[in-house]
Amino acid sequence: MFLKRLILGRPLPNREYGERKIGAFEGVPAMGLDGLASSAYGPEAALTVLIPLGALSLAYIGPITAVIVALLAILYVSYRQTIRAYPSNGGAYTVSKENLGRNASLLAAAALMIDYVLNVAVGISAGVAALVSAMPALYPYTLWLCLGLLTLITLVNLRGTLDAGRLFALPAYTFVVSFVLLLGLGLYRVVISGGDPRPVVPPPPLAPTTAAASLWLLMHAFASGCTAMTGVEAVSNGVSAFREPEVKYAHRTLTAIVVILGLLLAGIAYLAGSYGIGAMDQTREGYQSVLSQLAQSVVGRGFFYSVAIGSLLCVLALSANTSFTDFPRLCRTIAEDDFLPRPFAVVGRRLVFSVGILYLAATAGGLLIVFGGITERLIPLFAIGAFLTFTLSQAGMVVHWRRERLKNPSARHEWRLAINGLGALVTGIALVVIVTAKFTEGAWVTLLVIPCVILLLRSFRRYYDGVNARIREDAPLDLSETAPPIVLVVTEEWSRLTDKALHFAMRLSPDVMAVHMVALSGPESADKEKTLQQQWIRFVEEPARRAGLKPPRLLLLQAPYRRMHGPLLKLVRQIEAEHSDRMVAILIPELVKRSWWQYLLHTHRARHLRSMLLQYGGAQVVVINVPWYLEEPRLEDALVDPEASAGPA
Repeated sequence: MFLKRLILGRPLPNREYGERKIGAFEGVPAMGLDGLASSAYGPEAALTVLIPLGALSLAYIGPITAVIVALLAILYVSYRQTIRAYPSNGGAYTVSKENLGRNASLLAAAALMIDYVLNVAVGISAGVAALVSAMPALYPYTLWLCLGLLTLITLVNLRGTLDAGRLFALPAYTFVVSFVLLLGLGLYRVVISGGDPRPVVPPPPLAPTTAAASLWLLMHAFASGCTAMTGVEAVSNGVSAFREPEVKYAHRTLTAIVVILGLLLAGIAYLAGSYGIGAMDQTREGYQSVLSQLAQSVVGRGFFYSVAIGSLLCVLALSANTSFTDFPRLCRTIAEDDFLPRPFAVVGRRLVFSVGILYLAATAGGLLIVFGGITERLIPLFAIGAFLTFTLSQAGMVVHWRRERLKNPSARHEWRLAINGLGALVTGIALVVIVTAKFTEGAWVTLLVIPCVILLLRSFRRYYDGVNARIREDAPLDLSETAPPIVLVVTEEWSRLTDKALHFAMRLSPDVMAVHMVALSGPESADKEKTLQQQWIRFVEEPARRAGLKPPRLLLLQAPYRRMHGPLLKLVRQIEAEHSDRMVAILIPELVKRSWWQYLLHTHRARHLRSMLLQYGGAQVVVINVPWYLEEPRLEDALVDPEASAGPA
């Protein structure tokens, strides 16, 4: 208990929910690390595709990045409108559900869930790649480093969004300051050198040209580079995490993320061309990331390089925090619509949706293991989900503004309609390009998984619809049959447990039977049965008659296979056939174990019997546990935190 409290913190009461919300300062590290970190692996992914062009790759990375930045600007304006229109959490799922229908919303939900899982795996693997490029000796431990970082981020997020935002603020803002200064210094040296700066540490030579700059290759590079925009929708998916006024803080956070990301993308592309920096093969030893080459070209491998690359490592690794902030909230919304198991909507001890956090960690960990923690192997799967949700969200907003215009013709929504229409068009085109370019590299896996996830979501909803149809009741309380139940008390021997259970049973009904299972045969078993019958007459029947009560009967049931539930269920069926108008209550005495070692010293027959009775007993059966404590429990032991002892509000 102490260790759990030390790692996760004290349990938080409901009244602190508002205090646990975040502002723009915490919002950037909580929701923006994905966007900021994508400035590292987005340009690198594009340059990796352009490796066959050799030195010619530097001539194309600028125009490709310019198109990506222009698309980023369109998405920024569009998502500002989405946040204002849906301040309660206006992600693609909500927008699609309200404007495009259930099928579109499930498509958005599946794409978002897959995208968030991939973001965790890609972000962590990219962070470890940055570390390995700075410390090549760690290359053999790539996967273990990925899993260790995943565990750390999971534990921090289980403590709460506010804690994660504050804890990750230092590396996030260190990264921003470091690379803004680094890019500024690099740009200054390009200017004073007349466009031909001399690197402090020259980057590795570019590979020889082995292919021509075909349209297909450029489309492929653009598709890979688009992964730099995958975190833009995060703020709109998690608006409810911000304190009041939510829209203001969400807008500030979105603006900060997009401005910083746009500057980093443009600066990296320009300086990569100026310093002759290309991508390297990550699967080979000696690998260096594009940003590592850029930093050492501008400032060498001294203290500033260590700070910049260290902050880059932290931001890349911690970029998974964006998913850990938004994914549980998305799952909560979906679970409230019964398309996910309802535990996803339950708030945990730190006022976060712990089930969603743990599920995300487990699935991302599985991906890292399958792909060995290599970023380039994961990137082809990454951008499809993001751009699919971009397109659905923008198309949904188009329908939203058209409806608003019909409701209020005097309001001027034309420019909003035009912006979201443009956003839907350009993201749709980008989605087609990404799917076409990345299909053979593994993107087909995402296209296959999305329908499977949709079927799974529908199966959850179908199950809950069936349950609701069976248990829904619109009629008044049925008081036609209120006869007391026939009570069966399961007993192993005459003891204080049996005494307590019988005492309670005789308060419920005058018709009480104690049931003892005879599991063995022979003289020893016969002696045990005879002793129990004698004890029953002396300790049960005689006191009951003296008190003027109907004595409980003792039934001995044969259990030749040493299973109690079979003979007991047969007895229940017999009673139901004779007394169809009465319920059967089965009381199971159970010794309460307080310590883990006590579970090893006792059988678990009571638990097994209870499970089987609940599963096969039927509608007329009620199962009641009668606990017996070796030591009287104290309520104070259950109150881990003083706030937990608060009474009704």
